[in-house]
Amino acid sequence: MESFLRRIIPVPQQELDAAVIGKRLKIARVSADLKQAELGVRAGLDEESASARISSYEKEVHSPDFKLVCKIAAVLDVPEAYFYAVDDELAELILQYHRYKKKNPGSTLIINP
Repeated sequence: MESFLRRIIPVPQQELDAAVIGKRLKIARVSADLKQAELGVRAGLDEESASARISSYEKEVHSPDFKLVCKIAAVLDVPEAYFYAVDDELAELILQYHRYKKKNPGSTLIINP
């Protein structure tokens, strides 16, 4: 229903980015068992502001730029695309593909329709 509404009610791109990234960021951080400050510092944020910045991203107040998303993705061991997938099922598929390729380097995955 939400994706249907987004098609008929325009949402500014910045708000959409903040909402999607914030949701995915919190899920990935909690799954990795990291505190906000720890994630921020590992991603290269200043120790004094790391927790506040990660919190503002998770609360969808702000969204990180792509360069920071890449650093956060590396720390959390998730692909960058995961943070931008609007559809939850697609986000999960992206994670599954990432894990498969990590366990099976050089392999090819074929999906039959």
